[in-house]
Amino acid sequence: MEYRYKPTGVCSREIILDIENGMVKDLKAVGGCNGNLQGIASLVKGMPVEQVKERLKGIKCGIRNTSCPDQISKALEEYSKGHKLK
Repeated sequence: MEYRYKPTGVCSREIILDIENGMVKDLKAVGGCNGNLQGIASLVKGMPVEQVKERLKGIKCGIRNTSCPDQISKALEEYSKGHKLK
């Protein structure tokens, strides 16, 4: 199932997640640091949503209180609120 999230406080403008059976099947980000976000996407593919949320939560970018990884965690949290995960 595709889920779209509008991040705040970061350069990326949209996070697009494909989640199936509680697992991250795919991740794409519009905007942001392209290479870093491609790397993160590659690393989280096939991981359980809960594990990705835990690993990325609270990461900061420079002096910002958030980052693209932290926003991915927030996107997954929002997704989890609306969908029962296994």
